[in-house]
Amino acid sequence: MTDLTPSKRTWQAFKRNKIAIAGLVFITLTLLAAILGYLIMPDQSPHANNMTIQLSIKKPGSSFMMLRIRKSEPVDTVGFFTRMLFGQPGFYRDVPITGYHFAQDSIYVSEYIGDEDKPEIKAYNIFEVVRGTKPLYNHDTISLKPGVFIKNEALYKRFTDKIITEQITNRTFWLGTDIYGRDMLSRLLLGTRISLAVGLMSVIISMLLGITIGAIAGYFDGWIDNCLSWLMNILWSLPALLLVIAISFALGKGLWQIFIAVGLSMWVEVARMVRGQVMGLKRVEYIEAAGALGFNNTRIITRHILPNITGPILVLASSNFASAILLEAGLSFLGFGAQPPMPTWGGMIKEHYGYIVMNSAYLAIIPGVAIMLLVYAFNLVTVGLRDAFDIKSQSARI
Repeated sequence: MTDLTPSKRTWQAFKRNKIAIAGLVFITLTLLAAILGYLIMPDQSPHANNMTIQLSIKKPGSSFMMLRIRKSEPVDTVGFFTRMLFGQPGFYRDVPITGYHFAQDSIYVSEYIGDEDKPEIKAYNIFEVVRGTKPLYNHDTISLKPGVFIKNEALYKRFTDKIITEQITNRTFWLGTDIYGRDMLSRLLLGTRISLAVGLMSVIISMLLGITIGAIAGYFDGWIDNCLSWLMNILWSLPALLLVIAISFALGKGLWQIFIAVGLSMWVEVARMVRGQVMGLKRVEYIEAAGALGFNNTRIITRHILPNITGPILVLASSNFASAILLEAGLSFLGFGAQPPMPTWGGMIKEHYGYIVMNSAYLAIIPGVAIMLLVYAFNLVTVGLRDAFDIKSQSARI
């Protein structure tokens, strides 16, 4: 064990903490789901915003027969990476049905409109169902108007077979549907991407600002340290959520504004920690020797001081990641986060918190549990990193 490098020794210590490893595995799986995005979602439409109002507030596991009617407007097929990042606009309009039959050139369906209402009988021309357009009037097509006999039986059979095999499907909503009839599982998976993106960008912004300002304040004495410390103390006294809301008011509503607002609200904690670490290290012998050799201040800070406080920085970054996810959820709940129809976990709770006292509490509980599990996973990793970078505890175990 004595031959291990510091990084390997830290990793060995981290691996002994099975709970921290479990948190890291959960974060990795969540990150994988966020990267794959639309590729693994049942609803691959942009923002998972495919609404079927008749299916609003359906319980998890509900299944329905759907008639998929081709849209009349043209829809382009997007590439693999575009579909993964932004989704594929739907080619079909989904109609929930309880039964169907063909009669001449139409398909008659019993359209589902609610559990307490009788299905409504509707007729759709089979050409409109398959092609999204009305039939053409020539010898190759079915003749013409409802109630008129079919001329081309082979074409008629080909169209009806296509409807039965490809456009009448059974769809299961594993986590139910929301108040607009949208698939909860799809929106929950897409909300993972928003939460992790906000956490990542916010941590990057806060780390860049905090490390820079904290290192300058800790390394230089006099008025520079006094001014920066005064600024940090002023911002430290403000509640984080109120500070984020104030910055959001100034920047406006939107996802990039949230990145900046949350990042600007968390740099003070990083700066205070870095300042204290730098003040403790700048008097040690090897730092004074570097100054005596003529190294400039920038090199001393970046090459000799900051690498020696990597451990505390990583621990704080993991902790801030969890805090950023909570802040984003709070902002979305208050209406300052990413705007609809973009799904966020906080926004999903806002839309459905009134159903907690009703028979559909899962609508708010599911995204709430997702927030809790992801934040808890980051907290487990934070504790694991803290123990792994604790040199005394490492030496005791070795």
